[in-house]
Amino acid sequence: MNYHISHADNILNKDIDPVVSSILDRALSLKDISVKEAVELFECRDIHALTTVADALRKSSVGDIVTYVINRNINFTNVCIKRCGFCAFSRDFREEEGYLLPVDEIVRRAKEAYRFGATEVCIQAGLMPRMDGYLYIDICRAIKKELPDIHIHAYSPEEVLYGASRSGMSIEEYLKSLKEAGLGSIPGTAAEILVQSIRDKISKGRIKVKDWIRVIKTAHRLGIPSTATIMYGHIESSIHKAVHLAIIRDIQRETGGFTEFVPLSFVYREAPMYKYKSVQGLRDGASREEVIKMHAVSRIMLNNYIKNLQVSWVKEGMDFAKELLNAGANDLGGTLMNESISTAAGSMYGQMVRPKDLRDAIRSVGRIPAERDTLYRSIKVLSSEHEDPLDRVDDTGIFGSYHELIRIDRFKYSNNKA
Repeated sequence: MNYHISHADNILNKDIDPVVSSILDRALSLKDISVKEAVELFECRDIHALTTVADALRKSSVGDIVTYVINRNINFTNVCIKRCGFCAFSRDFREEEGYLLPVDEIVRRAKEAYRFGATEVCIQAGLMPRMDGYLYIDICRAIKKELPDIHIHAYSPEEVLYGASRSGMSIEEYLKSLKEAGLGSIPGTAAEILVQSIRDKISKGRIKVKDWIRVIKTAHRLGIPSTATIMYGHIESSIHKAVHLAIIRDIQRETGGFTEFVPLSFVYREAPMYKYKSVQGLRDGASREEVIKMHAVSRIMLNNYIKNLQVSWVKEGMDFAKELLNAGANDLGGTLMNESISTAAGSMYGQMVRPKDLRDAIRSVGRIPAERDTLYRSIKVLSSEHEDPLDRVDDTGIFGSYHELIRIDRFKYSNNKA
């Protein structure tokens, strides 16, 4: 038994709840914990014991390296046929703030990111009415034509399902076409909580749990890896979070296709269901304690199957993100350059972070920074003297902000209908 596991085991000999102690001891023995046991951990009072065990498992599994990726988000339209209660990003096609980036502008942004050292572009957007079903394929093909080396991480299961429907293809045929056009991986967003009764309250009409699972499993079977996410801090309970984690774990046991798990706390300030009080029992986002527990329990429950646990600095801010690196997390996500979805919802933590700031944050908690690629295959440990082109950017002005984007006349949706 290594030192960190032994140290955590000693913590469990202290005066803590014997049920919780027994569950954490099982986790330290690398045994899977059940949904019922995960609920006990979500509701336990001893956060120190919880985070100590999560951190020990992290240390044993991936060591002291904390990774990040240099990437750019390109949310190419906010026009969407869905009206999810949690989403402040989407606009009806008749609204003044609706925008659409033409394919050549998407490519221009990808090329600009590549010049600043990006190895990945992350592409997600709203679901436009009457969208050409081949648009997503055309975007991949156009980017790859100009940038054959860049990784395209794009299209949530919701978007894949919509594109397949609009094109008349099956999900499998559509994913194959995307892969042939250059798609490298898909984000496991649109998951929210993988409990249908909760989805029906916060996002009625959104992709169903069974369809989300079907798209993800099909992608994995075709050799298209994905991330996995959860959005919490709204109306869900501990049992819903535990069930969600169990579903993710079961999929990974079967496919091995998840590269990382990313807890995403609900940003409530501008969310329609918060502003209009349309969902009963809605909370003001997750509490600080909930966020810590979510990361710790995710590490404990998924550690045997998914090695990488990411903190979203966009959701939590860099100071809190650093703290969560001691609660089981080992990745700080990407530089983003642009970020529209959380920003529209009222996130206060910006749209870009420089690689240097990520490295400084990682070193400040005694860990080792390393740049990775999207699939964690290439991990480059970096010295303190290292400088990336993006480090010389003082702010997001060079890339433009979301609030500026929705006011640019030439990108108005009415002028650029797909």
